[in-house]
Amino acid sequence: MKPQHCILQGAPLDCGKTNRGCIMGPDAYRTAGLEEALVSLGHTVTDIGNVTPRAFDETPHPKLHRLSETIAWTQALADTTEESFAKGMPITMGGDHALAAGTVLGAMRHAAAVNRPLFVLWLDAHSDFHTLESTDSGNLHGTPVAYFTGRGDFPNWPALPAPLPFENMAMIGLRSVDPAERAALQETAITRVDMRQIDETGIAQPLGAFLERVAAVNGMLHVSLDVDFLDPAAAPAVGTTVPGGATVREGHLVMEMINDSELLTSLDLVELNPYMDERGRTARLMVDLAASALGRNVFDRPTRAY
Repeated sequence: MKPQHCILQGAPLDCGKTNRGCIMGPDAYRTAGLEEALVSLGHTVTDIGNVTPRAFDETPHPKLHRLSETIAWTQALADTTEESFAKGMPITMGGDHALAAGTVLGAMRHAAAVNRPLFVLWLDAHSDFHTLESTDSGNLHGTPVAYFTGRGDFPNWPALPAPLPFENMAMIGLRSVDPAERAALQETAITRVDMRQIDETGIAQPLGAFLERVAAVNGMLHVSLDVDFLDPAAAPAVGTTVPGGATVREGHLVMEMINDSELLTSLDLVELNPYMDERGRTARLMVDLAASALGRNVFDRPTRAY
């Protein structure tokens, strides 16, 4: 990838679920050397600090967990991400996956302003395709994809410039999808790649096909990388562990293919819970994956001692 000006923005958002700890994520990425890794690859970096949510009055909801706070974060992250595009490539350090409602909205606004289509690559064990009505847990980190694709009613949330077209979305690494989400996904054109398909045919073919579609229309690519995309044996610092995830090698292959494509325009690093980490190993792995997406290749990976 050509040298970029990377805008690091912390999103200590911890309201999308009841399992706490992601509030510490942004500082864990800083401690693990994200800025230094990007600078070593020839990029320039500005860390704008942590975003704060808009003012809100949290009225308890009978079903949904911290709804008003999540909406306030969505507003703030959308505005900040849109502003960051004017300066460089936004890289959001989370924070739970509810943050993607805001970062993708910010990317959508920028894409509309420059008249380019936006595509989203969702690297996650979960589809996060619940609506406010279909979620059983009430945890809003399971709803961002439904929000920005215009599925379901999200009253009082920021308006979308237009819903993200289903065909502009790919989910890779799926292995824990609720029945309501599965039924809804099967009615869409979202590219869905679960771990069985990866086991049978590999991860490169479906990812390559998606990247080719992005390139064919000069699309912008937003990548949202959840820690639980990876197998918990390699990345234990997540509250939603699902065995059987992507290997470290598969993770680096995905990121190196993204780098080779030169399509990446924004990146989320989400669901890191340092409270559950082992001497920072997950934070360091996520930093290494981000570095692979921005130019580090297989010969340049550092040796890690834990």
